[in-house]
Amino acid sequence: MDSHGQYEQQVVWAVVGTDIGPLMLAATRGGLVSVVFHATERVRDKALDQLASRLGAEPVEAPGSPLLAEAIRQVEEYFAGARRDFELPLDWSLISGFNRQVLRELASGVPYGTVVGYGDLAGRVGQPGAAQAVGTAMGANPLPVVVPCHRVVESDGGIGGFGGGLETKRKLLALEGVLPEPLF
Repeated sequence: MDSHGQYEQQVVWAVVGTDIGPLMLAATRGGLVSVVFHATERVRDKALDQLASRLGAEPVEAPGSPLLAEAIRQVEEYFAGARRDFELPLDWSLISGFNRQVLRELASGVPYGTVVGYGDLAGRVGQPGAAQAVGTAMGANPLPVVVPCHRVVESDGGIGGFGGGLETKRKLLALEGVLPEPLF
C-alpha cells in the first residue's frame, strides 16, 4: 500500500449460503454496499466488475473482515428466524435521487412481516402517482433482503416483480410469515 492508500475506497466481499441460495455481500468503510442474489461464480464475477467500476476500487474477498462480519452474522440470524431487523450501517453510494429516497423509506418504515403497495410507498415519499417509479426503484435496490424490497407488493394482491425472481420473493415473505410456506 502506498502512502496515500489508506484514503482509497476499500471494498470487501464474501458469499453466504442461505435458504434462497448463495448471497454475495459487499461492504465499504461506509457500510454494507451491495447484496447480490444467486451468487454463482458467473453472477459474482459480473457483480464484482460492476462494483469495481462504480466504486473505483477492486473488491477483495475477505469473509473475516470486520466490515463484513456483522453483516454476515445478521443475515444468518435473519434466515434462521432469529432476527427481524437489520441493524447495519449502509453505504447508499450506489443509488441516488428518488430511488434512494424510496429505499430509505422502505428500510425504515416497512417492518418485518408486513407488506406495502407500490403506490402506498410512493405516497409515503410524497409522490402518490409514482407507483411505477417505485417499481423501478425496487429493481435498482443494491441491498435486497437488508433493504426489504420483497415487502413491496401490488395493491390488488399480486406479488409484484422481483429482481431475485418470484420464487425468492415468495420464500422471503414465507420466512417472515406473510405468505404460507411454499409446498414445493
